[in-house]
Amino acid sequence: MNIYDFTVNDIDGNEVSMQQFKNKVLLIVNTASACGFTPQLEGLQKLYDEYKNKDFVVLGFPCNQFKNQDPGTNKEIKTFCSLNYGVTFPMFEKIEVNGQNTHPLYKFLKAKKSGLLGNKIKWNFTKFLVDKNGNVVSRFSPTTSPQDIEKHIVELLK
Repeated sequence: MNIYDFTVNDIDGNEVSMQQFKNKVLLIVNTASACGFTPQLEGLQKLYDEYKNKDFVVLGFPCNQFKNQDPGTNKEIKTFCSLNYGVTFPMFEKIEVNGQNTHPLYKFLKAKKSGLLGNKIKWNFTKFLVDKNGNVVSRFSPTTSPQDIEKHIVELLK
């Protein structure tokens, strides 16, 4: 099993096969609209703008599991991210990243790269870096800024 075996729903409810991201470097992030780390959306968008034409994509997965920091509907989240941070990278439906209802993609990501709390996601804006072959190569904490990940992205794009 690899990352391309999964299907996710985009923020508008359309089914998306992860196959469409084959041969691209991915940065997969659980996002939130009312979190202290929410301004990272700006940095994630900058990375996307800089490298999207070089086979790089940021994938945002809203999550409301941490102190109710993304309570809005998918439509409200999409509008917020677009208006406040100019987000144009792909956003997906709100999911759970921990617990009984963990989205299968996140079960896979956590199994491939555990973190400080083992297989649990610590907080919003945990980031997984995936190479062009679909391998989960790195996991970054919520406090790691998008610009601190840039050198890793550049290396994978070579």
